[in-house]
Amino acid sequence: MNAVPPHSNLLALRNELLGNEFKRSYGWLTASMHRLVGSRNDAEDLAASTFTELATLDDLRHVRQPRALLTTIARRLTFEFWRRRDLERAYLAELALRPEGVGASAEDICMTVEEIVRIDAALARLSAKAREAFILSQFEELGYAEIADRLGVSVSMVRKYVAQALAACWPAA
Repeated sequence: MNAVPPHSNLLALRNELLGNEFKRSYGWLTASMHRLVGSRNDAEDLAASTFTELATLDDLRHVRQPRALLTTIARRLTFEFWRRRDLERAYLAELALRPEGVGASAEDICMTVEEIVRIDAALARLSAKAREAFILSQFEELGYAEIADRLGVSVSMVRKYVAQALAACWPAA
């Protein structure tokens, strides 16, 4: 008789744990997300994404409070959802300021929003000073000496911060 490989048992246990938790908590999580985001469709998307992330965890046997973990994952995803929505709204507001006839296609808007979100995520991984130096340099067009004064660091440190930010953003763009 063939023995069942130990990893098959673990996989079956994992699938059972995920399935049971999905049945037990999906409705509850969707309702919680609906209260936070105000849209049933967005709530369902967030709940599904939360369970997708839960499914990527290596070993679910050590999860003692699955709803607490689901809540933590869902809140992070909700924060990212709001941040993305804010970036999209800001971009669309800027587009609305353009003269008539100078518009972008829906595809261009979608691609630009995706790029903005990727760059925002890349900048979020930097230190606060590196992020601030980059923003002051690129968007407020301040010189490195002015940025150094504002941040209380040396000009060479500002150069390093801006280089870090550019390196972080380059693969994202």
